[in-house]
Amino acid sequence: MSSMRLTRRPMVAGLALLLGGAMAVAASAAEAPLTLEAAVKQGLARAPQLEARAADATAASEEAARAGQLPDPVLTFGLANVPVTGPGAFGLRSDQMTERTVGVMQAIPSRSARRAERALASARIDAAQAEGVVAAQSVRERIADAWIELWAAERQRALLAELHDEASLAARLAQARLHGGEGSAVDALATRAELATLDNRLAAVDADRTAAQAGLQRWLGVLPGALAATQDFSRLPVQAERLLTGIDQQAPLQAWAAREQLARATLDRARAARHPDWSVSASYGRRAPGLSDMVMLEVGVSLPLFTRNRQDRGISASQAQWDAVQADHEDARRAQREAVARALAAWQGWEQQIARYRQTLLPLARDRAHVALAGYRGGGPLQPWLDARRAEIELRLSYADALAAHARLWASLAYLLPPEVTP
Repeated sequence: MSSMRLTRRPMVAGLALLLGGAMAVAASAAEAPLTLEAAVKQGLARAPQLEARAADATAASEEAARAGQLPDPVLTFGLANVPVTGPGAFGLRSDQMTERTVGVMQAIPSRSARRAERALASARIDAAQAEGVVAAQSVRERIADAWIELWAAERQRALLAELHDEASLAARLAQARLHGGEGSAVDALATRAELATLDNRLAAVDADRTAAQAGLQRWLGVLPGALAATQDFSRLPVQAERLLTGIDQQAPLQAWAAREQLARATLDRARAARHPDWSVSASYGRRAPGLSDMVMLEVGVSLPLFTRNRQDRGISASQAQWDAVQADHEDARRAQREAVARALAAWQGWEQQIARYRQTLLPLARDRAHVALAGYRGGGPLQPWLDARRAEIELRLSYADALAAHARLWASLAYLLPPEVTP
């Protein structure tokens, strides 16, 4: 029995270690920084707009299933040959020709009309699907903007927090010089005010970060945790040249193509109205006892004789609508090409500015502040450090704004092409 207990203890210990390791792995996975790509995937899975567009596409598919079908037959009941004058007026048995009828009638639209109706239903499906593509592109970009807003706020706070230790050091130096009889109360107060101003800026950034968390939570459904500190916004998932040449493949233009197809299907339906429709009806008439019953069969056809002020007017109206959609489509194509070109130019411009910030401006501002503080420590005036300090803070804030603008332009370009056509 004791040997069994001894053998069980290592097994239990091993299971505990395995369980602990698994829990640690799960905890680390749960606390993994949230990347932009992961945020977009999570947001897309929870977006109500996409569910609504999917429902619209389902509705259009259901409607298309009955497009072009024959209308329901009509069951008829009636009386025929009822006298209305004379001694037997309104009597159902006073005249041998009076009969009770029951029949059925079937309307048969022209083949062209039914074909046009099916084409129109198919165009509505394509339009609903195109609206879904546009909605998905918009949702992806808005989720990315929300992630970038939070990411930029965190970068801004990190840039300002790096200056806090130096501001505290300057305050201590000013206080020490004042106590040693070498400094002035003005310098001590100025360094304390500078530190308080920086704390105020950090508090404002913290408020912006909290607001940005709420914006991202709207898409994720949960409060976001830590974000990935690095994200490459210097490279697009598709070549810039393809964005300029593949305008019609971009999500906003797909909706226009679907609208043009819908307008063309509407025009075909208007043209189909020039073709006659048919109808077939059959009825059975029952007469008085002793008399033979009657059967009637009728075939009807519509006569579009006055098309000039009827069908032709509808065709002209649908033709004008199609022409308008084509013109609007071309205008949207040109506007999209201009917007993409402008966004690319601005994105590349911010890329160059950010590189200059990192390579030249920020290091120079940092060196200037260090030299000014070293001079103050050696007995020099405080004002050069204050000037360098304020200039560096503004420069860092401008750098954070540049990072945010560059990232938002990246998002506006990166999600233009639907995923199925993105290489």
